[in-house]
Amino acid sequence: MNNNTTDAQRRLIIHGCLATGLASYFSTSFAQSTWPQKPIRFIVPFVPGGTSDIVARTVGQELSRQLPYPVILENKAGGGGVPAMQEVAKAAPDGYTMILGHVGSMAVNPYIFSNTGYDVNKDFAPVTLLATVPSLFVVNPELPVENLKELIAYAKNNPGKLNYGSAGNASAGHLAMEYLKLTTGMDITHIPYKGTGPALTDLLAGRIQVFSAGTPALLQYIRSGKLRAIAVGTPQRIPSLPNVPTVAESGYKGFESVQWYGILVPAKTPISIIKRIQEESYKALRTPAVAERFASEDAIIGGGPPAEFAALIAQQQRIWKEVVLKANIRAD
Repeated sequence: MNNNTTDAQRRLIIHGCLATGLASYFSTSFAQSTWPQKPIRFIVPFVPGGTSDIVARTVGQELSRQLPYPVILENKAGGGGVPAMQEVAKAAPDGYTMILGHVGSMAVNPYIFSNTGYDVNKDFAPVTLLATVPSLFVVNPELPVENLKELIAYAKNNPGKLNYGSAGNASAGHLAMEYLKLTTGMDITHIPYKGTGPALTDLLAGRIQVFSAGTPALLQYIRSGKLRAIAVGTPQRIPSLPNVPTVAESGYKGFESVQWYGILVPAKTPISIIKRIQEESYKALRTPAVAERFASEDAIIGGGPPAEFAALIAQQQRIWKEVVLKANIRAD
């Protein structure tokens, strides 16, 4: 206010500021208390059957029980998750559209696509991490290898013979395998599929020989003997597969590859709604049904605040940027 402002003008300005502040406060409170007023779309950028779908579906079903309106899962696969991310980036920031973010869409795509039409750090608001899942490395049991060391030796002695599949470029399994190839020096050809399900079909049939995915998608096949686990990407062995060594134990100290999944919403979504989604997710993750399901697959549940998830994304972007550059990972 300058010296020429009258007392009456000052009072009007002060009252205007107070009114604006109160309106903002009540608007935020109203948004939090009234959300949701209709079903919530939860978009998964992959086909059904993979770890992404299993994590989202498990949590989404519980959220539907907690909230007055259902959480409807929508699988929108293709393009490394870019089309799905584009749709959510442009969606209304009202809490009725959210997307499952993971290592590929949040920490790799920014470095392999020259122009996606969105900025993962500006056009999305992190809500909460849902789960961290161990990466498993498996082979078709017809392949004459029992562990990672034998796979490396076989690949060296049979150049150009082995293929590995993934759920698509920049999928978590693609990244884990490229990281393993970079670390071990293996030469194995990448065959991208449109989802974990189709890749698993060919792996089980022996049309591809090697694969990596999270525990939820693979444990049933390992336990039935249809696939052989040769290594895990976690720093320590996992309870469900205590006899399977880690990659680090196999001679590659410091190697770590895990998959993570969390909820994001369009930027500018009210903080009150973000907080409500995070709180409901925290509750859902700790219900017996979800907690037991995730524990049986060695998944570590999340549910923490948005800032915690944002910090994880930033850390993962630093790690995977280096892997993308060294492994020369390219978009389809």
